[in-house]
Amino acid sequence: MVYLALLRGINVGGNNKIDMKQLKQSFERLGLSHVVTYINTGNIIFSDGLHSPAELAVMLEEAILSDFGLSIRVMIRTLEEIKRITEKIPADWTNDTDMRSDVLYLWEEVDRESVLEELPIKPEFDRVIYAPGAILWSYDRVNATRSGMNKIIGTAFYRQVTVRNVNTARKLYELMQANGG
Repeated sequence: MVYLALLRGINVGGNNKIDMKQLKQSFERLGLSHVVTYINTGNIIFSDGLHSPAELAVMLEEAILSDFGLSIRVMIRTLEEIKRITEKIPADWTNDTDMRSDVLYLWEEVDRESVLEELPIKPEFDRVIYAPGAILWSYDRVNATRSGMNKIIGTAFYRQVTVRNVNTARKLYELMQANGG
């Protein structure tokens, strides 16, 4: 089965530095195959037919702690889960000079549509969609300071998500499909 591991909070602002080549080797040492990393922010596509997603998350968190001395939370998503999330991203959403669009991948503790009611969404500026496993959030960059997105940083909710922009999210799905999906 093809999986995506999303590592939260690595190589951000000079903190929690992990070399992607070494990370790939850590995955391969665990017996995972077809390991591909994408950009430096902790996106790893791989195949495994022996473990559940929960087992994989524990194995990978332990390997990262052992190999890098970092306690990093790892989210595992299947190709089917990533497909469902990616297909919900509106075609006109992008991450560029005019628009910021992100996928907030949710840990199970906050993975419910009602979580939207708890977020500081400003409908006049924010476009927000729940997809099982993620929240899709977009706003025009001219409204960046007015968007509610900035207000979630540092909150308890924010610690229960890992964020990728929509361009990265789409590319990860494409790489997963190429990895045997």
